[in-house]
Amino acid sequence: MSFLLDTHVWICAQESPALIGPTARAVVETTAEPLYVSSVSTLEVARLVEGGRIELRGSLQKWVKAAIDSLECRSLPVDHQLAIKAYRLPGRLHKDPADRLLVATARVHDLVVVTADERILRYRAVRSLDARR
Repeated sequence: MSFLLDTHVWICAQESPALIGPTARAVVETTAEPLYVSSVSTLEVARLVEGGRIELRGSLQKWVKAAIDSLECRSLPVDHQLAIKAYRLPGRLHKDPADRLLVATARVHDLVVVTADERILRYRAVRSLDARR
């Protein structure tokens, strides 16, 4: 089983690992399975930095590289087909485009989303792991 880190989990894994629950932290820190980060998460981090909602040590570019390298994550790009799939998800999911892209990415690549987002955790069309546990 491979895992896709939601943006907040990716940030916490780098900045405040204690905020992640023990099961999710074990996945992030010790799993032999690949970890993935979507390029949409970089967009979200950039938005948070620009809006003054978070501060990172060093430049955003260096932080992203270090965050990917230290967790040995694989990057997943957003392409045109994925963007289309994000709005053709089965059932009902909220309208946040970044979350829709993360869910679509997990479905396309058969990944488990590690998240604390209740809406994603309740969405039955994707496998998820509660990052608070």
